[in-house]
Amino acid sequence: MKGMVIYMSAKEELATSRFGEGFNCAQSVFSVFCEDYGLNKDTALKTACGLGSGFRSGEVCGAVSGAVLVIGLKYGHCDAGDAVAKANCYKKTEEFLDVFRQKNTSIVCRDLLGLDVSTDEGREQAQERNLFRTKCDDLVRIAVLILEELGY
Repeated sequence: MKGMVIYMSAKEELATSRFGEGFNCAQSVFSVFCEDYGLNKDTALKTACGLGSGFRSGEVCGAVSGAVLVIGLKYGHCDAGDAVAKANCYKKTEEFLDVFRQKNTSIVCRDLLGLDVSTDEGREQAQERNLFRTKCDDLVRIAVLILEELGY
């Protein structure tokens, strides 16, 4: 693979850039789509802040959580009685999750990283192995790519 050039879309580049600047995985994914659906970037960054590192517990990957927020912006319902829109949003969410699992085998942060970043030891190991800059950066990029492939 030496010398292989990987093309990234503008949103992939922006998301990985934001991640590199210090925003978490969820913020990085959510913030590059939010304005397409009427939400300003600052509000998106604040909204997704607590979702990084699998809700700070090693659970659902933050990049996945950020993507699900994007799906909600596009397909979510705001009328409690709108069962059709609700069902459609759930279907679109499941579609994203299925594709993410196919590409990564899991949606769970600790499974994806092979350690639990909710513990001091896990965070230290992740930093020593440079997982936040390698694996997490890839997961951010992949989440954005999947959203784009699905039409977001």
